[in-house]
Amino acid sequence: MMNQIFIDKFIIPANTGTEFTDRMNYNRNFIKNLEGFINDTVYKRTDEAGNQVILTIAVWQNADALNNAKAAVQAEYQRIGFNPAALLAKWDIKMERDIFEEAIS
Repeated sequence: MMNQIFIDKFIIPANTGTEFTDRMNYNRNFIKNLEGFINDTVYKRTDEAGNQVILTIAVWQNADALNNAKAAVQAEYQRIGFNPAALLAKWDIKMERDIFEEAIS
């Protein structure tokens, strides 16, 4: 099976504080302990309007590991009473999500 690459792109308005990055770091620390996790990377830049653009990339051993991780993250959100959709709406954060397979070279 091929590695699964889980990519999120966030566009965060310039006036948003550190709450988003605090939440992102919580999630990154949580997934690092899940079975099948390989690594993650975060990239950021500021766009022409002053918004922060963050790209997170998490690599998983295979589709099963990624699916299990998604379920574990949802269970953790429920446990701590976190609603990610409400957070994104509250701060007017735009998000794009996609899953890629590692390319064979």
